Amino acid sequence: MTMLRHTMLLSFCAAVSLTALSAARAADSDTTTPPVATETTTTCTDGKIWNEEKKECVAPEDLKPAEGTPAEGTTPEDKAKTEEQKKTERKIDDKLYEAAREFAYAGQHENALRALRAAYDQEDPRILNYMGYNTRKLGDMARGMAYYKRALQKDENYILARSYMGQALIEQGDIEGARVQLVEIRDRGGENTWAYRALLQSLGGERTTY
Repeated sequence: MTMLRHTMLLSFCAAVSLTALSAARAADSDTTTPPVATETTTTCTDGKIWNEEKKECVAPEDLKPAEGTPAEGTTPEDKAKTEEQKKTERKIDDKLYEAAREFAYAGQHENALRALRAAYDQEDPRILNYMGYNTRKLGDMARGMAYYKRALQKDENYILARSYMGQALIEQGDIEGARVQLVEIRDRGGENTWAYRALLQSLGGERTTY
């Protein structure tokens, strides 16, 4: 009996943890505020991004530091360098993603794609999702849908990709498919998020731009 109760308790804790994880991912994917226009779209031209440290416009590709010789060995120092490098890459990808959002809201979808292509992690669900969005806005619906699907293959709980995919499905006349994505968002803890509300509004006939 004690073993049975212990097993049931572990199962319950696992279920709670899974629910919490889904909710956390849902909240992290919630986007309600448009990006604030910066020098990236008010000053820079030709798809360049404002570099706050240098106080100048730079090409997205130039946000990355010059490639050095990969460190070899497995010493603690080597591992520390690797972890620091990962943090640096993530920080740069964050800047590129935010620039892509700013470009997209300004209607500069080609520039948004250029920024996204410069990211280190091309398999990051948020990068894939936004590649899908901007590709779709440029008229290539098939490729845009492929990016959404890749984003969800990487993280099936990335509800923002489900919301964007649902909007694309509505544009293609697949209302039932969009409703499926709405249910998926709800079941993954996203009912109180922008992703859910935006798709729900679109299904109700009210256009939502995102």
